[in-house]
Amino acid sequence: MTSTLVCHYFVTFVFVFLPRATLSIAKSYNDGSFFNPETPKKEAERLIRSFNLFPKHDMNIHVGEVPEYKFDKESRIVEKKFKFPSVLQTEEPVPDLGHHAGYYKIQHSKDARMFYFFFESRNSSKDPVVIWMTGGPGCSSELALFYENGPFHITSNLSLTWNDFGWDKVSNIIYVDQPIGTGFSYSSDDSDTRHSEEGVANDLYEFLQEFFKGHPQFAGNDFYITGESYAGHYIPALAYRINQGNKNKEGITINLKGMAIGNGFTNPEIQYQAYTDFALDNKLLTQDEYNMLKPAVLQCVEESKLCGPDGGIKCEVAYGDCNRLFNQILEKNMGINVYDIRKMCESGPLCYDYSNMERFLNLKSVKTALGVGDIEFVSCSSKVYEAMLQDWMRNLEVGIPALLEDGIKLLVYAGEYDLICNWLGNSKWLDAMTWSGQKKYLGAPMIPFSVDGVEAGLQKGYGPLTFLKVHNAGHKVPMDQPKNSLEMLTRWMLGKSPGGRQVL
Repeated sequence: MTSTLVCHYFVTFVFVFLPRATLSIAKSYNDGSFFNPETPKKEAERLIRSFNLFPKHDMNIHVGEVPEYKFDKESRIVEKKFKFPSVLQTEEPVPDLGHHAGYYKIQHSKDARMFYFFFESRNSSKDPVVIWMTGGPGCSSELALFYENGPFHITSNLSLTWNDFGWDKVSNIIYVDQPIGTGFSYSSDDSDTRHSEEGVANDLYEFLQEFFKGHPQFAGNDFYITGESYAGHYIPALAYRINQGNKNKEGITINLKGMAIGNGFTNPEIQYQAYTDFALDNKLLTQDEYNMLKPAVLQCVEESKLCGPDGGIKCEVAYGDCNRLFNQILEKNMGINVYDIRKMCESGPLCYDYSNMERFLNLKSVKTALGVGDIEFVSCSSKVYEAMLQDWMRNLEVGIPALLEDGIKLLVYAGEYDLICNWLGNSKWLDAMTWSGQKKYLGAPMIPFSVDGVEAGLQKGYGPLTFLKVHNAGHKVPMDQPKNSLEMLTRWMLGKSPGGRQVL
């Protein structure tokens, strides 16, 4: 629930209430328990600082066209081929690959432009097309590009080195700055801010339509949706939108084959319940503390059930009650890194240092290479986070069974040491999901996932559904286990399914 601001960077331990939500639950604090009176936006700003990120703006607002990306009447997408400056040479020369940056002029908006990177495969143009989305909500996908699974890593002197385990080694991969206002994506009008998965999914679907029009050579490739943390919301919503668009013959048929959710936040009701179980199992709570939190767990569950598909004040109340539960666990473990419980955050708190990415993307030489003009890079947007508040507690699992029945694969993977979007909560919502293969999935054994003869995780699966618990990893599996995550992706896309069990 942070992958990046929730699970991915605005961690779910956000414990805040809007004024209208506070009244109904203020009595819960009469016992003197922890209460954070900050607004969601202020809490988001504080959390962004914990990653050593200091965006100059709370959202990317820009008036006018970017000079190098001028749109004509015929196209809603403009793209340029580029090379990053300061890429260190490898021992073996790297071919001149197709690296692209572009803007999509969002169709249903006043003046919104969505920025993206597209890296052609280092292996073959016939490799699958993969789209990656970082969570938050409100964090740029460049976090993954430079720290997880992109072609490059950033060094301390702001030069780039090739990532030996970048996912572009087996796919043609797209990184999108979304929702609008994140990264280099921008609008001149606040009304273009998105507040729900419907708005996010429609923007992405329309972007992909234009992308494949501009890249017809990739339109027939297999297509996969990937991401982490709050992308556990984005991914099912986009997959459903693509599947409906294909069925309704709305445009170019997108060859959707599967979706992969890493340490995701998908079913809040079930995943919040799992916090205390995970904490007890990992000695973050004593049995007495676990028992004392049972009423808070029940209250969170009841409030979650009242959060419907259209959002609303009940979803905000659920957000407050459930994050109160999470914060009570944190009170018992002050300073712990919620993304990796093996670690402690430094004073500040500083849990990770992603500042080199922010510095690099705001360099004049980099902006010139990308053609983004004077637009400031907004690493994480507190305003986008706040705008999605009523979306937070919505259950995005509800649309997944229909996708599985249509043969669209789902891989849910999770690093075993992540607390915020932990493996236990993810496994529980998969177990509870009603679909035609549920009984056989539940009966499938957990078996090793091995890389080079070494157990790298435990997995189970049936038909189109696979779950993987990744050893020695926290919230960001591709960062903690780069080789194993690349092997995971490669095997999953190959789709081997011996004995009816979807295993890697």
